[in-house]
Amino acid sequence: MNALPVVVVPVFNAATDLAACLAALKATLPAAARVVIIDDASTDPAVAGVLDAAPPGWEILRQSDNRGFVATANRGMAEADEADVVLLNSDTVPAGDWLERIAACAASDPKIASITPWTNNGEIASLPEFCKPNPLPAEPETWARACAAAGRPEYPELPTAVGFCMYLRRRCIDDIGGFDAEAFGRGYGEENDWCMRALNAGWKHVLCDDAFVAHRGNASFGPLGLKAGEGPMQRLLARHPGYLEIVTDFIRRDPLAPLRARILDHLP
Repeated sequence: MNALPVVVVPVFNAATDLAACLAALKATLPAAARVVIIDDASTDPAVAGVLDAAPPGWEILRQSDNRGFVATANRGMAEADEADVVLLNSDTVPAGDWLERIAACAASDPKIASITPWTNNGEIASLPEFCKPNPLPAEPETWARACAAAGRPEYPELPTAVGFCMYLRRRCIDDIGGFDAEAFGRGYGEENDWCMRALNAGWKHVLCDDAFVAHRGNASFGPLGLKAGEGPMQRLLARHPGYLEIVTDFIRRDPLAPLRARILDHLP
């Protein structure tokens, strides 16, 4: 069995979505999985009740001050010690044996830095429509089964990971560091910057094309209101001038189109 990465869930408010996420984790994770949940000083009192009901053995960390997503994610990476990490948004609904499939993908190539699964709302990893926020599916398990049944995984390369569910290899974290909290503050662009740094250091990013994690989008850290045209994106492009060209070329070519079609053919 492939070693399982530590699942790290940064949390800020959105108690209803958090409850759905934790219920899905409980239903889908193997007993050996380690889960670290970090509450970034949520102001919604309902969050505490949701976290209090988490399964025994899950690690619940509560920050006394609000540090923002980037610093909270970096703490999660540190709390995972020497293990690989999956950063999971609290407005996701994992489905099927998603974590085992991500672990198998990671084991397929030691140069993989990041892994992103399919989702309904994850830009270049979106199903059924590419680069669109498709609605949260009523039955994420149906999509997970279709992804798993659609053929041998190919693990195609991506220009960047998508942050809703992002595997990070520990050896790459050790190589290039974690997210840049100083530059990207409370969030937006930090995973893209990390991915570009990894590419420049000889690593690569892939899609786990036999796994599915549903994503509501803009529920947890979203209300902070960061937009693509604001400071974080400007800093990203100043640091990596070729980023938009790389991503735009990938979207233009759409190499994932045959894989999406194959999955849609396996939906009931």
